[in-house]
Amino acid sequence: MEIIALPVLVFIVLFFIKGVIIVQQGEAVVVERLGRYNRVLRSGMHFIIPIIENLRSIMWKKTVSSAGGITRSVSVEQTRIDVRESVYDFPRQNVITKDNASISINALLYFQVMDPKSVAYEIQNLPEAIEKLTQTTLRNVVGEMDLDETFASRDNINAKLRLILDEASSKWGVKVNRVELQDIIPPENIQTAMEKQMKAERDKRAAILEAEGKKQSAILNAEGDKEAQINRAEGERRAAILIAEGQAEARAKQAEGEAAAIAKITEAFGSNVSADKYLIAIKYLETLKQMVEGENNKVVYLPFEATGVLSSLDGIKQLLETKK
Repeated sequence: MEIIALPVLVFIVLFFIKGVIIVQQGEAVVVERLGRYNRVLRSGMHFIIPIIENLRSIMWKKTVSSAGGITRSVSVEQTRIDVRESVYDFPRQNVITKDNASISINALLYFQVMDPKSVAYEIQNLPEAIEKLTQTTLRNVVGEMDLDETFASRDNINAKLRLILDEASSKWGVKVNRVELQDIIPPENIQTAMEKQMKAERDKRAAILEAEGKKQSAILNAEGDKEAQINRAEGERRAAILIAEGQAEARAKQAEGEAAAIAKITEAFGSNVSADKYLIAIKYLETLKQMVEGENNKVVYLPFEATGVLSSLDGIKQLLETKK
């Protein structure tokens, strides 16, 4: 009995070990019963029936690094499916643009397994299939663009790739979240030509900005000169108006004074002496005074009508004596 009981006990232990399946968080396991799909196990502890039920194994492409730092891709067989969001770094590949320019592109793909059953039964090697699909799709998308458009439309390329890959891989139970182009490297000769073109474009923009600055400066200087001339002319006009008004007012005051003086003279002498002759005599005397002033004036010039003035003065003298 003991000899029979020992194998039975070993069988029970092995049966229990083989029947207990612990699934980690973020993983999924596909269970087959007698070779047919049965169920999907999520995170936690589960029990299966050994021999009758077994775990479905799948091929999964991975990138490994050797001791010398060289990376290579290998395909391994595994029963655990990672349902977390995964990133796949595709190797650099050469693509040809619409204008026959060869460029090297490196892409990143972010995807997540949504249906482990489809991953196990609809595709043999999911990472490799996504890689090949991305490479062919990238060639098609870039092949419809010119070289300059490829550099300027990186976001459009990413959006097109994500849309096409997500639609094509949906039957595999995968959701493509985003695609990112890391590097777009043209050949050396094209890169040199592009650098020269960029330098010429920068020089052109600098020359345009400098010319625009000089133009604006000349416009501002001309406007400043114009404004200054207008202000100067306006000031001179106002000064001339004030001077003319002052002179007119002074002449008016002078004329009023002379009129008052004539009235006084006329009132004082009556009709015996003409007031205009009196004023003319006064003006002659003032002029003679100015002529004889100074050290170098030795000759005195008498006007032709001086006798008339003197006679007027003699008449005024007689009138004054008569008044007295």
